[in-house]
Amino acid sequence: MRSRRRALSSLPSSLFAALTSRLPGRTPAPGDPGSPTAPPALDIVDETFIAVPPSTVAAAFADPRSWTLYWPDLVLEVYTDRGDEGLRWTVRGALVGTMEIWLEPVLDGTLLHYFLRASPHGSPTPRMLRREFDRRARAAKAIALELKNVLEDGRAAGIPPRHESI
Repeated sequence: MRSRRRALSSLPSSLFAALTSRLPGRTPAPGDPGSPTAPPALDIVDETFIAVPPSTVAAAFADPRSWTLYWPDLVLEVYTDRGDEGLRWTVRGALVGTMEIWLEPVLDGTLLHYFLRASPHGSPTPRMLRREFDRRARAAKAIALELKNVLEDGRAAGIPPRHESI
């Protein structure tokens, strides 16, 4: 038994962690697959400039009913409401993790920052993760561009917005 332990401990640390992470009764260490502190499988960041004040963009996300329109397969729970600066959510449903909308005042508008840090359930293959990443990134940009289209209401560059809120 001692020689087995010595042999295991002489393995490279990543291989040792992979082999021992599945031992019965072992609690996963931070960074191990399946660990609550493992990095998320999906880390999506998007930015879109919208030529309206942050309060106008914040109003688009204020009603929880709108969240199910934007993210129908996710269950969101606010853990930080920053008013005109955005929201932070915990994410459950098809993914588990966190999501954030940060609204940064820039010039005569708002830079909408979107962050999704989450993992799907189970053990998806690398191909499945790439597809999920692509789908979520495209959906995030589609939401931002639709908001831009609606909120700017045809506003030309350098012209004040027609309305201040939705």
